[in-house]
Amino acid sequence: MNELDDFHNRIGQLLIDAGPSDAHKIIARAKLPLDGESCEYEYDYVDQEGKDDWFVPDKLASHDLRLLLVKMRDFYIQNNMTNGRPAWTACEIIIDIPAEKINISFQYDD
Repeated sequence: MNELDDFHNRIGQLLIDAGPSDAHKIIARAKLPLDGESCEYEYDYVDQEGKDDWFVPDKLASHDLRLLLVKMRDFYIQNNMTNGRPAWTACEIIIDIPAEKINISFQYDD
């Protein structure tokens, strides 16, 4: 799973770099159609005082995130990691910066 860890690390670092400097937690939601040509995003964060807010990263960060998500989804498909389901079309990424943890939850079209 070294390649999967690499995807997680690259996604996490991209979002940390794109997020506000006072972020304690970053939450990104992405809707990624199966063609992978576009993506809808929502970027939120929790600051060090526990206040929720949203942010807008630069366009390059969103572009790079889409490319990483497409590659990661392809990795899941190629390695039969979809548990018999079709490919996921949305995900929520939560990064706990102080704990250095990332959690990615996938959503599927039924």
